[in-house]
Amino acid sequence: PALFMENARKGSIVSRANSIGSTSASSVPNTDDEDSDCAQESPKETYKDQRRRAHTQAEQKRRDAIKKGYNDLQAIVPTCEQQDFSISSQKLSKAIVLQKTIDYIQFLHKEKKKQEEEVSTLRKDVMALKIMKVNYEQIVKAHQNNPNEGKNQISDEVKFNVFQGIMDSLFQSFNASVSVTSFQELSACVFSWIEEHCKPQTLRDVVIGVLHKVKSQLY
Repeated sequence: PALFMENARKGSIVSRANSIGSTSASSVPNTDDEDSDCAQESPKETYKDQRRRAHTQAEQKRRDAIKKGYNDLQAIVPTCEQQDFSISSQKLSKAIVLQKTIDYIQFLHKEKKKQEEEVSTLRKDVMALKIMKVNYEQIVKAHQNNPNEGKNQISDEVKFNVFQGIMDSLFQSFNASVSVTSFQELSACVFSWIEEHCKPQTLRDVVIGVLHKVKSQLY
């Protein structure tokens, strides 16, 4: 009986020890499982996803900006408008839009240069008209100051000879300088001829030459 009691006491102690060991083991955290969960929610993985999402958004914005730019070009450039109804449903390619834009810009540059040349010509015409206006005002003023000067002193024949000599001299320069192929050329050439050959000093020299010639014929 004593041996039986001793064995029972030892068995009870071992059972209690096992119970305490299992309880302690159950109270220890399961670090292996938690490490596995943490690995699945790694911060590096989340950062990569954020970078990928930001890159995707930036790329989409860039594509939207390019698309808007091409749409604006099609709205601004007249040649990008579809004229053929058979292809009106087709969208113009980017290459065609760019080429039409380049052609339109080159056309605008040519038009600008042409307008600048026309402005320069008009300025010359205005200057010539101002000179003629001053000359006519001086003639009218001189006539008003001396209305009877030279009246009935020169015959009509002499006057006609003087007029004819002046017109012949002017016609020679007119014939050599003015083209009458078209109205546009005529208009441009006439003003240039007036500016060059009808300046006060030039007309003065012509008139003096004609008067000397007529005088030599009369006397």
